[in-house]
Amino acid sequence: MCLPMRNLAAALVPALLLLAGCGGGAADGDDRPTLRISAIPDQDPAELTAREESLAEYLASTLDVEVEYVPVTDYAASVSLFRAGDLDLVFYGGLTGVQARLQTPGATLLAQRDIDAEFRSVFIAHADAGIEPVDDVAGLTAFEGTRFTFGSESSTSGRLMPEFFLAEAGVDSASDFTGRPGYSGSHDATIDLVEAGSYEGGVLNVQVWEARNEAGTVDRDKVVEVFTTPVYSDYHWLGGPGIDERFGAGFTDELGTALLDLDGSTPQEEEVLERYGAGELVPTDAESYDRIEEIGRQLGLVS
Repeated sequence: MCLPMRNLAAALVPALLLLAGCGGGAADGDDRPTLRISAIPDQDPAELTAREESLAEYLASTLDVEVEYVPVTDYAASVSLFRAGDLDLVFYGGLTGVQARLQTPGATLLAQRDIDAEFRSVFIAHADAGIEPVDDVAGLTAFEGTRFTFGSESSTSGRLMPEFFLAEAGVDSASDFTGRPGYSGSHDATIDLVEAGSYEGGVLNVQVWEARNEAGTVDRDKVVEVFTTPVYSDYHWLGGPGIDERFGAGFTDELGTALLDLDGSTPQEEEVLERYGAGELVPTDAESYDRIEEIGRQLGLVS
């Protein structure tokens, strides 16, 4: 049965008032967006997830926002999603950070770990390859004629800088290995492939190498540490250009401050830093990655 118009209006008033009250709550901040963080998938997925989720919990409690870790399939996907505005904060390697920043006008360099200003790569070999440790870049000629694997094609420590040091030694990765070089996809995978003998040589992030050795998950009877490279700038956090629009004016600065305030002064902060292998986070700037950009352009990885 239909209600008379005056009765229908009376029935709708409480509902409209309730909706108005809900709308007021959203305006007061009950409906704040979620901060989406990510990182290049350069190591064991379980370790990566634990690390990023520890940072998510810290940022959520510090900034009073919901924070979600968004895993990505590969390095290129992290750059594409950041450019599209689907990721707000990404922990990039030097090369992917340069790529993302150049493709995303308004992106902001927020911080790096204390270890990132002087980062290194380590060349390793299967014991049966007969390659002995060397003392300088010139000794990398020992890898000529081997089956060799890099990490990801877009990895700074697993491909870009190793290519640079190999070239300094006169080794051309396109012609001086046996067959085309492999791309393992991650630093952990590089160790495993060389240990298994699938490749005679490989190169990876020194931090992952040291962590795996400390954990006892490298068979040193099968894998030889050949050479640790000179230093270069590597990992850093990049904030997206839409952060202030989504969270309010000044939120990018708040996010940067929250990162730089990570000094291990609480158990939570200590856990986050330990998972990142850092003592603290420090400021950085675009000029620190000029060398990475230059080498990336030489290799056709930055356009």
